[in-house]
Amino acid sequence: MNADDIAAGRARWQARYDSARKRDADFTTLSGMPVEPVYGPPEGVAYPGFERIGWPGEFPYTRGLHPTGYRGRTWTIRQFAGFGNARQTNERYKMILGAGGGGLSVAFDMPTLMGRDSDDPQSLGEVGHCGVAVDSAADMEVLFDGIDLAGVTTSMTISGPAVPVFCMYLVAAERQGADLSSLDGTLQTDIFKEYIAQKEWLFDPEPHLRLIGDLMEYCAAEIPRYKPLSVSGYHIREAGSTAAQELAYTLADGFGYVELGLSRGLDVNVFAPGLSFFFDSHVDFFEEIAKFRAARRIWARWLRDVYGATSEKALWLRFHTQTAGVSLTAQQPVNNVVRTAVEALAAVLGGTNSLHTNALDETLALPTDSSAEIALRTQQVLMEEIGVTNVADPLGGSWYVEALTDRIEAEAEEIFARIRALGGDGPHQIGPMTSGILRGIEDGWFTGQIAEAAFAYQQALEKGDKKIVGVNCHTGTVAKELEILRISHEVELEQRRTLAERKRGRDDSRVRAAVEAMVAVSRTGGNMIPAMLDAVRAEATLGEICDALRAEWGVYREPARF
Repeated sequence: MNADDIAAGRARWQARYDSARKRDADFTTLSGMPVEPVYGPPEGVAYPGFERIGWPGEFPYTRGLHPTGYRGRTWTIRQFAGFGNARQTNERYKMILGAGGGGLSVAFDMPTLMGRDSDDPQSLGEVGHCGVAVDSAADMEVLFDGIDLAGVTTSMTISGPAVPVFCMYLVAAERQGADLSSLDGTLQTDIFKEYIAQKEWLFDPEPHLRLIGDLMEYCAAEIPRYKPLSVSGYHIREAGSTAAQELAYTLADGFGYVELGLSRGLDVNVFAPGLSFFFDSHVDFFEEIAKFRAARRIWARWLRDVYGATSEKALWLRFHTQTAGVSLTAQQPVNNVVRTAVEALAAVLGGTNSLHTNALDETLALPTDSSAEIALRTQQVLMEEIGVTNVADPLGGSWYVEALTDRIEAEAEEIFARIRALGGDGPHQIGPMTSGILRGIEDGWFTGQIAEAAFAYQQALEKGDKKIVGVNCHTGTVAKELEILRISHEVELEQRRTLAERKRGRDDSRVRAAVEAMVAVSRTGGNMIPAMLDAVRAEATLGEICDALRAEWGVYREPARF
């Protein structure tokens, strides 16, 4: 790019920056030295390829979505939390909000993630252990008791039974008196990554996609601020993928959901802003920064050039980041504070929109109050003390970072081509990327690729080529054993007692009629969300709703592979 074009771009950026709202904050160094809000090539100097880097708030958004960077608004501190029953988790949420957290993120227990009630025989021993148990809308009411759902953004990490759980959230908001159209937050709902990595599904892919399409339509019409889909790379990376695989599989899944929306006749400029993303931030500092920058650039280009989006917000890749749980170690767990801080800094320098920082003891158990506070304070130190919010994309133009960004982007494009090729040249019911994803799931291609990457990394660890402090090097320690949070079996007993009481106090005939009406809609082309809401209002449980749909659609069984 020649010097005149660079100067014109800087002038465009300056005009947008000047007209944008900025935080009332001190944007100087610790020594009082003023710093510019963004940096670029020196005046009058040409920079070949600068159009791929550009300016913050301008296509291709490599350097961020907004011209102000974090000077306009910092990332949302969104700590992921959930354990025991709804009352216990409600107390943790109030602690997080009271300590300065900016949004809520709900972790559900395994029975809830699998669409089963706490009294289901398959739930035995799992209730409340890896997240909060939610059986009905009544649990949602307790979960958010004293928390204004219309005034806080809420993320829910659940995919298989995401739609009925979301209906429970809506009913809880109704019972608070909230205007549902004003609700804001994110629902994960990403079923593709379940088949690829996490393995928490209910049905075959097609019924899940039907529910997701219904949810996209409903939110676009009724709850425009709520994001019905958070396309998740986090679980793909935690399963052992490389950074490029995480990026490519996640964005490919996102393109699949774009094709789903288009197949429903939705306007890409209307529904695409309702898609968000969820990435892992691992320990390779610069690689992670490059991954985030490449992600924005790829998404903007594909949405514009492949899927025909024309509005700016439809081109924006907005993403939440969680530091890498898989990088934490049971050995010398205090070292995890350092790992988490470095990973969080990489996410911030990559321009994340919201962030969860893991607690030091999460490899051993759910976080204690003390470790959860340290994780929260980690973000607040980054936000308030180290000057990282003063400059947009401060590493932009670094030869190393730009080369890594280009390399990861190129690898992702190669993977996109392979996925589309999996779908073949025949007719595509939803779209070519979706067809390739479904074939890759069916054939075990994704799981095979991730397994190979995980095996290669494990070999490098065992050979000592890759180091983990406290595990395969520097193993001596004077640290004492940590006290960890343990979930009492009484939680499960109490949850089952409460569920039994609620079932005794409801109108069973109303529940049966509402669930039957929902199943009847499933046999038509109608949108299932209103009927599912009616079932939830009648106090149908999550297990009852999901069991009715399992009876109608069947249960997915992953093919055996050797």
